[in-house]
Amino acid sequence: MLWRPVLNHSGDLIRAILAEEGRTLKGYFGTATTGRPHIGYFVPLTKISDFLQAGVEMTILFADIHAFLDNMKAPIELVGHRVKYYQALLRAVFKSLGIPQSKLKFALGSDYQLSKEFNMDNYRLCATVTEHDAKKAGAEVVKQVDSALLSGLLYPGLQALDEQYLGVDFQFGGVDQRKIFTFAELYLPRLGYTKRAHLMNAMVPGLAGGKMSSSDPNSKIDFLDSPEAVKKKIKAAFCEEGTVEGNGVLAFVEAVLIPISKLRIENLRSNGAILDEPLQPFVAEGAPEGTVFSIARDEKFGGPMHYASYAELRNSFASKALHPGDLKQAVAASINKLLDPIRKAFEDDKEWQEIEKLAYPDPNAKVVKKPKKEKVYHPPPPGKGKNANNQPPPPPAPEAAA
Repeated sequence: MLWRPVLNHSGDLIRAILAEEGRTLKGYFGTATTGRPHIGYFVPLTKISDFLQAGVEMTILFADIHAFLDNMKAPIELVGHRVKYYQALLRAVFKSLGIPQSKLKFALGSDYQLSKEFNMDNYRLCATVTEHDAKKAGAEVVKQVDSALLSGLLYPGLQALDEQYLGVDFQFGGVDQRKIFTFAELYLPRLGYTKRAHLMNAMVPGLAGGKMSSSDPNSKIDFLDSPEAVKKKIKAAFCEEGTVEGNGVLAFVEAVLIPISKLRIENLRSNGAILDEPLQPFVAEGAPEGTVFSIARDEKFGGPMHYASYAELRNSFASKALHPGDLKQAVAASINKLLDPIRKAFEDDKEWQEIEKLAYPDPNAKVVKKPKKEKVYHPPPPGKGKNANNQPPPPPAPEAAA
């Protein structure tokens, strides 16, 4: 399972709602609209698809105010464009995965975070929270700098209040959100609001090791990267033979490729009862029954390899039976299958293309200077101008004829 509760009572809260209240469970996932989303987003989006299939009403929050507050990661003049880019991209991703979106909602932070009620609650929170607690809560999420801005201290409180104003039962996010989740569980009840449950997904390591980050192009693959760029980045990724820990290639197989492959297999078996489209799993033709992931390999090296679980694949790699080159080739091919419909949606949407240019302008683009207007000299009227005092008086007008 790729998510876990922050504290034990989170599971109890969810079970109580399902058993005692018998109503639809509501959750939300928030994303600050800063850098370009990368394929690490497949991890939470895959889990969100699980929630949707389970009948949960999910909201994706485009946190535009948070994006601006996070040490100017997204200047305010770009935030609006980036919100539109995120909206277009995530809709394309969900469609490419074939995930039904009838219970999926989108929300914009500024639609309610600028209201009188929300601001008053924020002031109430500021009158309760210490600087130490605010800084600690945002330590893994807010960009850390030597001379921190006050805006970074507001970030955790606003995220906690989102739970109340979105009317949800739980918040879902990466393990890097843990301290903010704990902050919300502590401070929301102090404002008289209900404590929510919190669920987390593991973070996929970057391709070069460490966290996959939008700010490091070498650590991530963009949703709109070309097939050649995907192959090149995967080929250069850290994937030492037999090494499992910190291996971003293996981690992506576990968190994204195998869960999606299982989902597609189940959909085919149920004649399309789960997904909107009959999408193919990452399994080769002729693979044994129960296979969830296949790896192509030349016959002279033993032929294709088939795995019924991630544990099998992981053990095969750890024992060096599975070579990094073969794993990388299979992963690059699978990622490109995932990205093909997203790239096509972008290529077919002129409006999205224009939004992308506005949201992420090319920093290396040359600024075209407007040609200077040629100055035209207009002599001052008689008696005017800087040398007017040194000029002789104008000749007298001729007398009129008698």
